[in-house]
Amino acid sequence: MHIKISEEVKKALKTHQKVVALESTIISHGLPYPDNIEVAKTLESIIREEGAIPATIAIINGEIKVGLDEHDLEILAKEDVVKVSKRDFGYVISQKKHGGTTVSGTILVAARVGIQVFATGGIGGVHRYGENTMDISRDLEELAEHSVCVVCAGAKSILDLGLTLEYLETKGVEIIGYQTEVLPSFYSRTSPFQVTHRLETPQEIATLFHAKKTFPLKGGIVVANPIPESHAMASDVIESYIEQSLILAKEKNITGKETTPFLLSTIKDLTKGESLEANKALVYNNARLAAKIAIELAYIDKKIIAF
Repeated sequence: MHIKISEEVKKALKTHQKVVALESTIISHGLPYPDNIEVAKTLESIIREEGAIPATIAIINGEIKVGLDEHDLEILAKEDVVKVSKRDFGYVISQKKHGGTTVSGTILVAARVGIQVFATGGIGGVHRYGENTMDISRDLEELAEHSVCVVCAGAKSILDLGLTLEYLETKGVEIIGYQTEVLPSFYSRTSPFQVTHRLETPQEIATLFHAKKTFPLKGGIVVANPIPESHAMASDVIESYIEQSLILAKEKNITGKETTPFLLSTIKDLTKGESLEANKALVYNNARLAAKIAIELAYIDKKIIAF
């Protein structure tokens, strides 16, 4: 399958430099215009400021692209775009459509081209009542299959966090709490659940990830990075909005891959935009940490190559 890698990203990968993958559904489905394109550009700027190379991944006119230009970002922000996980690649490519890659789709492409670190907002997981509906995000399977370090603010709080953790444990995917022992839950810094291990520095996280991939053990890791305190929302408050959103989704018969965008949009309306600002703050925070981890991983890789 043809993948077009930008010259900047291609050079960085060839010379074992630090690269951070970014998803594109945050542009096409996660945020409204013009917030989506503002966030996309800001994420890339943050990663560059930290000293790493951003690689936003998407499908444009049926071509998988790793590293987008401004025109590509405009397409994703404004046009009709397919939400792409593993099952959708064949259709979108063959029909030469535009596609925004989900967490799972981005992991798949990042692993294919050799990008080790990926920054996103929150991972998908087992939806509430998933034991009955079997609504389980593909994100969890790609995490179990591919050696990618995914930096996020935990799983999205609209999910069943307990079942999501159980699923990841079964798949052998550890959740590393960055300076926390408690699993953050997207909008909130806390939840009733513990992470697998707590680590304090990007260097420690990079060392753990390197140890896992060189053992070798199949699969990635989740780095749970709590939303900054200045934008965190009280867990009981956000929970009440989630419950209202779930009721509306059921009334409107919203299912499958339309569920998450609907719930996030409804929560944004219910919080009068507060959740949107929280979403921006947490993904920016994740990009900074991901860049620092990528830099440490590049240092480890270069040191090994030197020997």
